[in-house]
Amino acid sequence: MSGFKVIQPGILSLIQDAGRFGQHHLGLTTGGPLDPLACNWANRLCGNLLGATALEISIGGLVLEARIETRLCLAGAPMPLKINGELRESWRSWPILAGDKIEIGFATSGCRAYLAVAGGFNIPLSFGSSATVSREAIGGLNGGKLKSGDLLPAAPASHSGCLVLPEPYWPEYPKHAQLRVIPGYQQHAFSRYQQRLFFSSDYRVSERCDRMGFRLEGPEIKPSINGILSEGICLGAIQVPADGQPIVLMNDRQTIGGYPKLGSVLSLDTAALAQLLPGSSVSFEPITLEDAHNIHCLAASYFDRVKPVAC
Repeated sequence: MSGFKVIQPGILSLIQDAGRFGQHHLGLTTGGPLDPLACNWANRLCGNLLGATALEISIGGLVLEARIETRLCLAGAPMPLKINGELRESWRSWPILAGDKIEIGFATSGCRAYLAVAGGFNIPLSFGSSATVSREAIGGLNGGKLKSGDLLPAAPASHSGCLVLPEPYWPEYPKHAQLRVIPGYQQHAFSRYQQRLFFSSDYRVSERCDRMGFRLEGPEIKPSINGILSEGICLGAIQVPADGQPIVLMNDRQTIGGYPKLGSVLSLDTAALAQLLPGSSVSFEPITLEDAHNIHCLAASYFDRVKPVAC
């Protein structure tokens, strides 16, 4: 079988595609890349469809050995990329030969990057997706993170067609994120004072953050109700448990829950949150549903307008 052998799996490296949709009735969550923009650019710079299977690398430390000729691209949080010991630039695709050693160092800012190969990794689908959700032990090679000795199947591809995204278009990865929130129907369970306190305060990303949710630390927010009947949960939902410390739910969230919710973080901004390490800070601002639609349309239009350049 051709592809890439995992020499060193890194801190947390997961196989991801666009996500597992339409399976909530089975209790299966979405998964998929925490930073879809970076993942989409990694695929686009390899000439792939945007939903092609790639690797999500958290923190860094991944080492692979190529068993095929192909092209690959690393995009997202700055992580040193070396091919056969030579430092290479991110946000562009590079030709790879069989026997090449690919090393990805540790993030200097942000914490998640995406490695794509031309044609995508050939991973069998589970319930319509290759996305790994470790909590459910589904997707990827074995339902969990990569391990030393794993073989990532991929088909050979031509060396021609390498692309680069000019540096002025690279995203930045600061240590603070301003998160836009669409208030939900349960906002009325929070007094005007509690809402004002939430939207005027900074919160710290706690040590308890993962692909399921980011627990925040800051001023306590107290709803007028202690709980609700369990209901479906969307990406970015801001739950407020009994301790008053908000939790922003992410891609691997549970499918239902019963805590009151202030609203939902705009999906474009959950990517910014996912790039923050513990100790970073966030603040929130409310927007309307119409604002959210406009922001998404403008972001999609901008992504389409920015053209990569041939290497």
